[in-house]
This record gives sequence, C-alpha cells and structure tokens, in this order.
Amino acid sequence: MENIYITVAFMNTRKSYFFYTTDKTIVPGDKVLVETVVGKEIGTVLATNITINNKEFTREIKPIIKKATPQDLKIAEANAKLALKANIVFEKAVKNLNFDMRLVSSEYTFDCSKILFVYASDERIDFRELLKILASELHCRIELRQINSRERAQQVGGIGVCGLPLCCTTFFRTFDGISLNRAKNQMLAINIPKLSGQCGKLMCCLKYEDDLYTTDKEAFPKLGSKVIYQNEEYRITSFNVFTKTCKIENEENIEFVNLSEIKAK
Repeated sequence: MENIYITVAFMNTRKSYFFYTTDKTIVPGDKVLVETVVGKEIGTVLATNITINNKEFTREIKPIIKKATPQDLKIAEANAKLALKANIVFEKAVKNLNFDMRLVSSEYTFDCSKILFVYASDERIDFRELLKILASELHCRIELRQINSRERAQQVGGIGVCGLPLCCTTFFRTFDGISLNRAKNQMLAINIPKLSGQCGKLMCCLKYEDDLYTTDKEAFPKLGSKVIYQNEEYRITSFNVFTKTCKIENEENIEFVNLSEIKAK
C-alpha cells in the first residue's frame, strides 16, 4: 500500500515531525504511538496526506507503530502522573546540589524506561552527580535537556504585545538570525525593551516580516535622495512602507505625501 506522510507533535516540544503510515483512517487530532530518538512516545497528529520530495528530504522517516488505543491513552495518563512525582525528586536534588536549573517539563517514555527532564538555566551545568541521584531514585534512564530562553517561552506560551498568542507557539519554529540589523532594516527605533519579547530576546516577528520590508522598500527613493514635489525640490527623510507615504523636507517646508505624488530628481 502507498505510504501516507503525516506530521506529529509531542508534549515537550511544539515542533512537528514527519512519520508515515498506510492507515488511511488516521486524521488530524488522532493520538498515535511512534518510535522517536527518545523512545516510544504518544503524539498528536497535526496534518495528513503531506507531499514530500524524497530527493530534497534526506532524513529517515519512521513508520507509525499504531493508532493509540484507549488503553494506550490510560497508560500515557498514568505516566504523566508519575512524571509529576518525578518532578519533586528532581527539584529536591537540584536544591540540595545548589544548581541553577529551572524545571520546565518532564515526560516518561511510553514504557517508562526513560524520563526526559527539560530545564532552563543561565549557565552550563555539570549534572553528572544529579544524574546519579535521579537514576537511583527513579530507577530508569535519565535524559536532561537544557533549553534557551526562546524555547522556554515557546513551551510556556503567552500573549504578545500585539494581543495575539506568541508566534513561537502558533506557527514560528526557528529562532536563528534575529538581530538588530533587521530592526534597522524595518526602520524601527532601537529601543531594546520595546523590541524584546517575553523571552527577553528580540521579537521573532522581526525575522519573518523582514523580507516584506526589504521588498517594499525597493519602491521608495533612498533616504536622503532628492525628489520633486509640486515643482519644488525636497529631500526624503523617512517613509512608511505600509501607508506608502513619505516625509520630505526642504529649508522652508516639511510635507507628508503619497509615494505616487513625488518624482525622483
């Protein structure tokens, strides 16, 4: 039978991963049991019938083991309760060792052979002693994963200054390449607190809106260039790419005019 490619998301990450199946009854929202690098996990199907270019996609795509049954979901629910008890063990050990580690989440694999602790910290931690303590208390394999402030905000979630859910919790997945150069390209005042999101870093929207600004700015004369408006010479001092208006100045006057009303000199 023909393989059907789907995307699956898991509790400890908002990223989605590709799997394949031959079960045509699987639809978005279904719970499925899959094998991941962590172990067997239950995830939620986000999308089905996805087209993949095998020549461009080089990573191995694993099959779905099966659609989760009611019994599987009961096991997952019991594992989640066990993870809450494991949190107490983790936080007690961290406190005794005086480590700066803030627990974000924890999750057992489906068979409880391994538990993953996700934590945030402002420094690198030598957690070898912590691993020994956790392994002796929890009697399973331990994995510790440190995340940065952006990833922590993504997992915790929240509302941005725009009044909408954080971009990283809805559709934005990558965090690389967000710099002040993008703010300058978008002609924003360099005010770091106002340009920062809940994670304390530059807002993600500076990245995905940057290409739009770059394209739209090509229609405008360069800042400082001279233009003609109503038969008088002016200089471009600023412009708004959304309203298509320009601020033009000369020694006697300042005008705010539409881009279509000026001519390059």
